[in-house]
Amino acid sequence: MKDVFSYADELGPAKIIHVYEPAVNLKAVLVIDNVAKGPSIGGIRMAEDVSTEECFRLARAMTFKNAAAGLPHGGGKIVVYGDPKMVKAEKEKILRALASSLRNEEDYIFAPDMGTDEECMAWIRDEVGRVVGLPRELGGIPLDEVGATGWGLSHVTDVALQFCDFEIAGARVVIQGFGAVGKNAALFLRDRGAVLVATCDTGGAVYNAAGLDIEALMALKAQGRSVAEYSGGKTIENDALLDIACDIWIPAARPDVIHDDNVGRLNTRLVVEGANIPITLDAEIKLHERGILCVPDFIANAGGVICAAMEYRGSNKTAVFQTIEEKLRRNTRMVLDRMKNESVLPRQAAVELATERVQKAMGFRRFSLFSTAPGFT
Repeated sequence: MKDVFSYADELGPAKIIHVYEPAVNLKAVLVIDNVAKGPSIGGIRMAEDVSTEECFRLARAMTFKNAAAGLPHGGGKIVVYGDPKMVKAEKEKILRALASSLRNEEDYIFAPDMGTDEECMAWIRDEVGRVVGLPRELGGIPLDEVGATGWGLSHVTDVALQFCDFEIAGARVVIQGFGAVGKNAALFLRDRGAVLVATCDTGGAVYNAAGLDIEALMALKAQGRSVAEYSGGKTIENDALLDIACDIWIPAARPDVIHDDNVGRLNTRLVVEGANIPITLDAEIKLHERGILCVPDFIANAGGVICAAMEYRGSNKTAVFQTIEEKLRRNTRMVLDRMKNESVLPRQAAVELATERVQKAMGFRRFSLFSTAPGFT
């Protein structure tokens, strides 16, 4: 395992906390990356193959995401080692124990992520109260239900297409991961005229060149079934999604699904990153060299955290959706204009934008007097 300080740079992380409670089989990691702009917001990700390194990368993505979105929050993340499909009672014990263990870490606000949901956040609220992504009954704005991240992705795509040579009407879309983000992105993009031709979940993938019935796919998921059981398309392997010719490819599941070994197979014109850290940097460079525009994760998928931050301050869905639209359209254009004007990778443009905002906030902090970060003396 890497030494924890090997992750450190001028921005953070501020804290890496390992949590272990054998009585309930809890093993987790919290990374609070940077809190110059305010307490960190970041989701709780549950999977059997998570790691400290993944947690740090996700926390840094949240630092950039919150900064780029202009939110008064820093970045943080929790990973919990475990099967997200475990028995509900066992999951509740683990998450309640997690919240109790981190009760005094006031620089971190709990939020949902892959493997956790609004009900999980309700358990955490009962323990510590410092949480977003709550059920509607507890005053929350259920971001997965309303599709906050998918709504943002549709607007990011609309702006990105101004830097491409095709229109949204009739555009063929592949979404890798038909979960809360993927299904809502599919709906909002369809409303703009796009056609979903392929998607997948953990049970398999489905393809139909003429288009998939999104409502039928959602009905299958509501029954606890896989999109691979959809009768109106061809069942394929998940990996085969890479080879399908399309106009827009949206990764909306796990990290690093596109990497050096498979990026050459990707057959698309635009990638909009719906998941966090879904593409390695080397793969993004290769996409850029091939003329494939790739909008980075913390710019493209910030709708969810904007919704969470506004919920924390008592906002409503109408205001949230308007803010997501305004912020993500503006930030996407700023990043892609910088990419074009400075001839840099989209991610480089995005990181520079976010880092400038974080460093400005750090300049107002007491410990910035001792910083060696660029821009400080």
